[in-house]
Amino acid sequence: MELNFDIYSLILAAGVAALAGVVGGFAIMKKMSLAGDVMSHIALPGIGIALLLKINPLYGAAATLILGTLFIWQLEKRSSLATDTAIGVAFTGAIALGVLLTPREDILDTLFGTFPSTDLNSFLAILGLIVFAGVVLFIFRNRLILSIFSPELAASTGVNVSITNLMYFLLFALMLFLGLQFLGTVLVGALIIAPAAASRQISTTLGSFLSLSALFGVFSVVAGWLIAFRYQLELGPVIVCVATAVFAISLLVKNK
Repeated sequence: MELNFDIYSLILAAGVAALAGVVGGFAIMKKMSLAGDVMSHIALPGIGIALLLKINPLYGAAATLILGTLFIWQLEKRSSLATDTAIGVAFTGAIALGVLLTPREDILDTLFGTFPSTDLNSFLAILGLIVFAGVVLFIFRNRLILSIFSPELAASTGVNVSITNLMYFLLFALMLFLGLQFLGTVLVGALIIAPAAASRQISTTLGSFLSLSALFGVFSVVAGWLIAFRYQLELGPVIVCVATAVFAISLLVKNK
Protein backbone atom coordinates (compact mmCIF):
# COMPACT_ATOMS: atom_id res chain seq x y z
CA MET A 1 0.00 0.00 0.00
CA GLU A 2 1.48 3.35 -0.99
CA LEU A 3 2.14 5.91 1.72
CA ASN A 4 0.00 8.66 0.20
CA PHE A 5 -2.98 6.32 0.09
CA ASP A 6 -2.48 5.52 3.78
CA ILE A 7 -2.33 9.21 4.60
CA TYR A 8 -5.51 9.92 2.62
CA SER A 9 -7.38 7.15 4.42
CA LEU A 10 -6.12 8.23 7.84
CA ILE A 11 -7.14 11.84 7.22
CA LEU A 12 -10.62 10.74 6.12
CA ALA A 13 -11.01 8.38 9.09
CA ALA A 14 -9.97 11.16 11.48
CA GLY A 15 -12.38 13.60 9.83
CA VAL A 16 -15.23 11.11 10.08
CA ALA A 17 -14.32 10.44 13.72
CA ALA A 18 -14.37 14.13 14.62
CA LEU A 19 -17.81 14.70 13.13
CA ALA A 20 -19.08 11.34 14.41
CA GLY A 21 -18.12 12.40 17.93
CA VAL A 22 -20.25 15.52 17.66
CA VAL A 23 -23.16 13.58 16.14
CA GLY A 24 -22.75 11.07 18.96
CA GLY A 25 -22.99 13.89 21.48
CA PHE A 26 -26.41 14.80 20.15
CA ALA A 27 -27.35 11.10 20.15
CA ILE A 28 -26.61 10.89 23.87
CA MET A 29 -28.66 14.03 24.49
CA LYS A 30 -31.51 12.43 22.51
CA LYS A 31 -31.10 9.22 24.57
CA MET A 32 -30.14 7.27 21.43
CA SER A 33 -26.96 5.71 22.84
CA LEU A 34 -27.65 2.31 21.26
CA ALA A 35 -28.80 3.73 17.94
CA GLY A 36 -25.36 3.69 16.32
CA ASP A 37 -24.89 -0.03 16.84
CA VAL A 38 -28.44 -0.81 15.76
CA MET A 39 -28.73 1.53 12.77
CA SER A 40 -25.41 0.41 11.30
CA HIS A 41 -26.88 -3.07 10.81
CA ILE A 42 -29.55 -1.59 8.55
CA ALA A 43 -26.78 -1.35 5.94
CA LEU A 44 -26.31 -5.14 5.93
CA PRO A 45 -29.09 -6.06 3.46
CA GLY A 46 -27.92 -3.41 0.98
CA ILE A 47 -24.33 -4.61 1.22
CA GLY A 48 -25.44 -8.20 0.71
CA ILE A 49 -27.55 -7.36 -2.35
CA ALA A 50 -24.74 -5.24 -3.84
CA LEU A 51 -22.22 -8.07 -3.39
CA LEU A 52 -24.60 -10.53 -5.03
CA LEU A 53 -25.04 -8.13 -7.96
CA LYS A 54 -21.25 -7.54 -8.05
CA ILE A 55 -21.50 -3.76 -7.61
CA ASN A 56 -19.83 -1.50 -5.05
CA PRO A 57 -21.25 -2.56 -1.66
CA LEU A 58 -21.19 1.03 -0.45
CA TYR A 59 -23.96 1.83 -2.96
CA GLY A 60 -26.13 -0.84 -1.39
CA ALA A 61 -25.26 0.36 2.12
CA ALA A 62 -26.19 3.95 1.21
CA ALA A 63 -29.52 2.89 -0.28
CA THR A 64 -30.64 0.81 2.70
CA LEU A 65 -29.38 3.35 5.24
CA ILE A 66 -31.47 6.06 3.58
CA LEU A 67 -34.53 3.82 3.30
CA GLY A 68 -34.08 2.59 6.87
CA THR A 69 -33.71 6.14 8.18
CA LEU A 70 -36.89 7.26 6.42
CA PHE A 71 -38.70 4.19 7.78
CA ILE A 72 -37.58 4.93 11.35
CA TRP A 73 -38.55 8.60 11.01
CA GLN A 74 -42.01 7.75 9.70
CA LEU A 75 -42.51 5.01 12.29
CA GLU A 76 -41.61 7.40 15.10
CA LYS A 77 -43.72 10.18 13.56
CA ARG A 78 -46.87 8.14 12.89
CA SER A 79 -46.92 5.96 16.00
CA SER A 80 -46.39 6.31 19.72
CA LEU A 81 -43.14 4.36 19.60
CA ALA A 82 -40.03 5.92 21.12
CA THR A 83 -37.02 6.47 18.87
CA ASP A 84 -35.05 3.53 20.25
CA THR A 85 -38.05 1.23 19.84
CA ALA A 86 -38.58 2.32 16.24
CA ILE A 87 -34.90 1.74 15.50
CA GLY A 88 -35.09 -1.69 17.16
CA VAL A 89 -37.96 -2.73 14.89
CA ALA A 90 -35.92 -1.86 11.79
CA PHE A 91 -32.81 -3.53 13.25
CA THR A 92 -34.26 -6.99 13.84
CA GLY A 93 -35.37 -7.48 10.26
CA ALA A 94 -32.29 -5.84 8.74
CA ILE A 95 -29.67 -7.95 10.49
CA ALA A 96 -31.46 -11.22 9.69
CA LEU A 97 -31.91 -10.29 6.04
CA GLY A 98 -28.37 -8.96 5.77
CA VAL A 99 -26.75 -12.14 7.08
CA LEU A 100 -28.86 -14.22 4.71
CA LEU A 101 -27.94 -12.12 1.67
CA THR A 102 -24.25 -11.44 2.31
CA PRO A 103 -21.94 -14.04 0.69
CA ARG A 104 -20.10 -16.06 3.31
CA GLU A 105 -16.65 -15.14 1.97
CA ASP A 106 -17.39 -11.41 2.38
CA ILE A 107 -19.11 -11.51 5.76
CA LEU A 108 -16.04 -10.72 7.90
CA ASP A 109 -15.06 -7.60 5.93
CA THR A 110 -18.70 -6.50 5.99
CA LEU A 111 -19.01 -6.94 9.74
CA PHE A 112 -15.59 -5.65 10.82
CA GLY A 113 -14.41 -3.40 7.98
CA THR A 114 -11.08 -2.91 6.24
CA PHE A 115 -8.65 -0.01 5.79
CA PRO A 116 -8.89 0.59 2.04
CA SER A 117 -6.50 2.52 -0.15
CA THR A 118 -7.95 5.85 -1.25
CA ASP A 119 -7.06 7.69 -4.44
CA LEU A 120 -7.17 11.47 -4.73
CA ASN A 121 -10.62 11.64 -6.36
CA SER A 122 -12.20 9.42 -3.70
CA PHE A 123 -10.41 11.40 -1.01
CA LEU A 124 -11.82 14.71 -2.26
CA ALA A 125 -15.33 13.26 -2.68
CA ILE A 126 -15.49 11.83 0.85
CA LEU A 127 -13.87 14.93 2.30
CA GLY A 128 -16.58 16.97 0.57
CA LEU A 129 -19.26 14.84 2.25
CA ILE A 130 -17.61 15.37 5.65
CA VAL A 131 -17.47 19.14 5.15
CA PHE A 132 -21.07 19.20 3.89
CA ALA A 133 -22.29 17.25 6.93
CA GLY A 134 -20.36 19.53 9.25
CA VAL A 135 -21.85 22.67 7.69
CA VAL A 136 -25.40 21.26 7.89
CA LEU A 137 -24.91 20.29 11.53
CA PHE A 138 -23.54 23.75 12.35
CA ILE A 139 -26.48 25.49 10.68
CA PHE A 140 -29.08 23.30 12.41
CA ARG A 141 -27.35 23.03 15.78
CA ASN A 142 -29.53 25.53 17.68
CA ARG A 143 -32.76 24.10 16.29
CA LEU A 144 -31.59 20.60 17.10
CA ILE A 145 -30.61 21.49 20.67
CA LEU A 146 -33.93 23.24 21.26
CA SER A 147 -35.92 20.35 19.81
CA ILE A 148 -34.08 17.90 22.07
CA PHE A 149 -34.58 19.74 25.34
CA SER A 150 -38.00 21.28 24.69
CA PRO A 151 -39.91 20.13 21.58
CA GLU A 152 -42.92 22.22 22.59
CA LEU A 153 -40.85 25.39 22.90
CA ALA A 154 -39.09 24.61 19.63
CA ALA A 155 -42.44 24.22 17.85
CA SER A 156 -43.73 27.47 19.35
CA THR A 157 -40.72 29.35 17.97
CA GLY A 158 -41.32 28.04 14.46
CA VAL A 159 -38.94 25.08 14.45
CA ASN A 160 -40.27 22.11 12.51
CA VAL A 161 -39.32 19.43 15.02
CA SER A 162 -40.16 16.55 12.66
CA ILE A 163 -37.95 17.88 9.85
CA THR A 164 -35.19 18.65 12.34
CA ASN A 165 -35.32 15.05 13.57
CA LEU A 166 -35.21 13.79 9.99
CA MET A 167 -32.17 15.96 9.29
CA TYR A 168 -30.44 14.54 12.34
CA PHE A 169 -31.29 10.94 11.45
CA LEU A 170 -29.90 11.47 7.95
CA LEU A 171 -26.67 12.96 9.36
CA PHE A 172 -26.44 10.02 11.72
CA ALA A 173 -26.87 7.63 8.79
CA LEU A 174 -24.23 9.54 6.80
CA MET A 175 -21.71 9.12 9.65
CA LEU A 176 -22.46 5.40 9.71
CA PHE A 177 -22.02 5.20 5.94
CA LEU A 178 -18.69 7.03 5.99
CA GLY A 179 -17.38 4.86 8.82
CA LEU A 180 -18.56 1.53 7.43
CA GLN A 181 -15.53 0.86 5.25
CA PHE A 182 -13.13 1.44 8.15
CA LEU A 183 -15.02 -0.30 10.96
CA GLY A 184 -17.74 -2.45 9.39
CA THR A 185 -21.34 -2.74 10.48
CA VAL A 186 -20.56 -4.26 13.88
CA LEU A 187 -18.09 -1.67 15.14
CA VAL A 188 -18.94 1.62 13.42
CA GLY A 189 -21.58 2.57 15.99
CA ALA A 190 -18.92 2.59 18.71
CA LEU A 191 -17.08 5.42 16.94
CA ILE A 192 -20.20 7.57 17.29
CA ILE A 193 -21.14 6.74 20.88
CA ALA A 194 -17.96 5.85 22.81
CA PRO A 195 -16.09 9.19 22.40
CA ALA A 196 -19.24 11.14 23.27
CA ALA A 197 -19.87 8.92 26.30
CA ALA A 198 -16.31 9.58 27.51
CA SER A 199 -16.72 13.31 27.00
CA ARG A 200 -19.98 13.27 28.94
CA GLN A 201 -18.15 12.08 32.05
CA ILE A 202 -15.73 15.00 32.30
CA SER A 203 -17.26 17.96 30.45
CA THR A 204 -19.12 20.74 32.25
CA THR A 205 -20.63 22.73 29.37
CA LEU A 206 -22.34 21.85 26.12
CA GLY A 207 -19.49 23.37 24.11
CA SER A 208 -16.80 21.37 25.93
CA PHE A 209 -18.94 18.22 25.68
CA LEU A 210 -19.18 18.40 21.88
CA SER A 211 -15.56 19.54 21.44
CA LEU A 212 -14.16 16.74 23.58
CA SER A 213 -16.40 14.23 21.79
CA ALA A 214 -14.76 15.20 18.50
CA LEU A 215 -11.27 15.19 20.04
CA PHE A 216 -11.70 11.76 21.61
CA GLY A 217 -12.99 10.40 18.31
CA VAL A 218 -9.94 11.64 16.42
CA PHE A 219 -7.59 10.34 19.12
CA SER A 220 -9.21 6.89 18.99
CA VAL A 221 -8.72 6.66 15.22
CA VAL A 222 -5.16 8.00 15.10
CA ALA A 223 -3.95 6.01 18.11
CA GLY A 224 -5.74 2.91 16.87
CA TRP A 225 -4.20 3.32 13.40
CA LEU A 226 -0.68 3.65 14.85
CA ILE A 227 -1.08 0.62 17.12
CA ALA A 228 -2.68 -1.53 14.42
CA PHE A 229 0.01 -0.82 11.83
CA ARG A 230 2.83 -1.13 14.35
CA TYR A 231 1.73 -4.57 15.52
CA GLN A 232 -0.10 -5.73 12.35
CA LEU A 233 -3.49 -5.99 14.07
CA GLU A 234 -7.01 -5.60 12.68
CA LEU A 235 -7.70 -1.88 12.54
CA GLY A 236 -11.40 -1.72 13.43
CA PRO A 237 -11.22 -3.66 16.71
CA VAL A 238 -8.11 -1.71 17.78
CA ILE A 239 -9.84 1.65 17.21
CA VAL A 240 -12.84 0.52 19.24
CA CYS A 241 -10.57 -0.80 22.01
CA VAL A 242 -8.83 2.59 22.18
CA ALA A 243 -12.20 4.39 22.29
CA THR A 244 -13.33 2.05 25.07
CA ALA A 245 -10.10 2.68 26.99
CA VAL A 246 -10.68 6.44 26.71
CA PHE A 247 -14.17 5.94 28.14
CA ALA A 248 -12.78 3.83 31.02
CA ILE A 249 -10.18 6.53 31.80
CA SER A 250 -12.90 9.19 31.77
CA LEU A 251 -14.79 7.19 34.41
CA LEU A 252 -11.68 7.08 36.60
CA VAL A 253 -11.12 10.82 36.18
CA LYS A 254 -14.75 11.55 37.04
CA ASN A 255 -14.64 9.44 40.19
CA LYS A 256 -11.50 11.11 41.56
